Amino acid sequence: MSKEGGGGEASDISIPKQADLLARITRSEGGLLRLVTQATEQFLTSTSLERACLAAYVATENKGRDVLVLDMRGITPLYDFFVLSTGLSRRQIHTIAEEIDAALHEQGDRRLSIEGYEASKWVVQDYGDIVVHVFDEPTRQYYALEELWGDAPRIDWQRWY
Repeated sequence: MSKEGGGGEASDISIPKQADLLARITRSEGGLLRLVTQATEQFLTSTSLERACLAAYVATENKGRDVLVLDMRGITPLYDFFVLSTGLSRRQIHTIAEEIDAALHEQGDRRLSIEGYEASKWVVQDYGDIVVHVFDEPTRQYYALEELWGDAPRIDWQRWY
């Protein structure tokens, strides 16, 4: 029992000893809030620009056409870069998307979401600071993202590779 307030009334609140608190927070499984203190995931090893350029390079290596990297940092706070690529077939679009994901995964990046994979007209992969778009030719022409975001500077990604 401890004394609380100025009235001198007894309370049922017990104050844990410092040794008890130290024992709770130093266990790897965590204390009362189940805090995890062991790192289990790989950390990012490169900047968003480097990873966007890597994604563009991987798209080109997998025969992607008209590969562009748009710098979105001055236009929107949502992401840093768009990577745009065109594939000629469903299989090629899948390969480009999968190989980009594998390359970014090796850099410690994790895809947050993917849309359009089944339809394979426009596959969008969200990595938080990078968004990768892989289109078929008619869909890319129809949506024309490079024109929609015409104010975005184009990055010379080939100088990185």
